[in-house]
Amino acid sequence: MSEELEKTTETMEDYAAELEASFKQIHEGDILTGTVIGVTETEIILDLKYYTDGIIKLEDFTSDPNFNLKEDVHLGDEISATVIRRDDGEGHILLSSKEANDVLAWDKLKQYMEEKTVLTVKVGGIVKSGVVAYVEGIRGFIPASKLSLNYVENLDEWLGREIQVQVITAEEEGKKLVLSAKEILREKEAEERKARISNVEVGLVTEGTVESVKDYGAFINLGNGLSGLVHVSQISDKRVKNPASVLKVGDTVKVKVIAVKDGKLSLSMKALQDVAAEEIQEETYDLPQSDGLSTNLGSLFAKLKL
Repeated sequence: MSEELEKTTETMEDYAAELEASFKQIHEGDILTGTVIGVTETEIILDLKYYTDGIIKLEDFTSDPNFNLKEDVHLGDEISATVIRRDDGEGHILLSSKEANDVLAWDKLKQYMEEKTVLTVKVGGIVKSGVVAYVEGIRGFIPASKLSLNYVENLDEWLGREIQVQVITAEEEGKKLVLSAKEILREKEAEERKARISNVEVGLVTEGTVESVKDYGAFINLGNGLSGLVHVSQISDKRVKNPASVLKVGDTVKVKVIAVKDGKLSLSMKALQDVAAEEIQEETYDLPQSDGLSTNLGSLFAKLKL
């Protein structure tokens, strides 16, 4: 009997709590948190633990034109939103999560920027000199120069594409959000290059193309994203004052890898010249002495008057 009474008491207490919640005063501008109990293509229904449900219309949830409520919002999700009308005309409380999110979103965006968080976004629009993508419901701009490591000629090719970006500017006052993919791509390229370089062995002989000439030497493009430096002292066995006097951009040269250190390749053209000289010298020493050669030399010396 006591157990039945205890169960009844608990049920009444729960009901009392719900009843008390139903009488709470809700005003326009209040921020409420509710649980998603329904989702359609145009609105979200929230359980506010109130006598009526809350409704968030798509246009009051996000500014992202590509956002899909049925795909991206799920039953059981908790959403905070601002009361914009206590009665939408059908007895429901009309809410807007855009207003509540704007306050919270900028804090998140600043945190993303400070921590250099990598975010995956979908390009949702093309504008002058760049594209648009949304993060935390905030419209972000990606300059064309920050989309790729290479020059972007046709922005239309990027529409609808998912890319990884970082926040590089987040100014709440001016509502200015700027994103960039370039830093991530540069870091990935550096990692891939480092991995490729680690597979290069000292002593490797290969061909490359001169990609730039400096006072201290020339950078040689070896293909497959690899390049190395031929220091001015390694260009020739003869003294070279100015590398530009010997090499020009576009020249094809044969080089030898003489060092791999700190992710950099040191190359030498001189080393191959030295090897070639040694081979020529060896061939000279190996020439057989013929009788004809001895006779000719003897005749030559005999005719000389000392």
